[in-house]
Amino acid sequence: MFHTLRSRSAGLAAGAAASAVLVGGSLLGATSVQADSQNHPHKPYGVVKAGTLNERQYPSTDSSVVGQLHRHDKVGIKCKVRAQLIHGDPIWYHLRHKEAWVSGKYVHVHGYVKWCKDVDRHHHPLTNSRKARMAKG
Repeated sequence: MFHTLRSRSAGLAAGAAASAVLVGGSLLGATSVQADSQNHPHKPYGVVKAGTLNERQYPSTDSSVVGQLHRHDKVGIKCKVRAQLIHGDPIWYHLRHKEAWVSGKYVHVHGYVKWCKDVDRHHHPLTNSRKARMAKG
């Protein structure tokens, strides 16, 4: 048993030393990695193409504006739906970190965006709830 503990301790010490070397070696590049992650959210994400883009409570221009994005803003995307047609584009994106929607017409997407029906079948805001029925007009 003592031999097993000593072997494990030696292994842990070697792992800690290797981690310290890796951390120490990566500290030089940490600022560029941190800056890059701030400028590019995890995929999928979108870059705003319009001067100003309204964030809506639901995927419709009849829905309340809950915020705004500006040209070149980067925003994480949770999923997409087909909804109100905006200048020939029916796609709306549900934002990842905010309960809001933006028209796909004004967003350049990076990465694959799943359909909302495939992301959260039971707790999605576009279920047949009272709020969703009222938003349909």
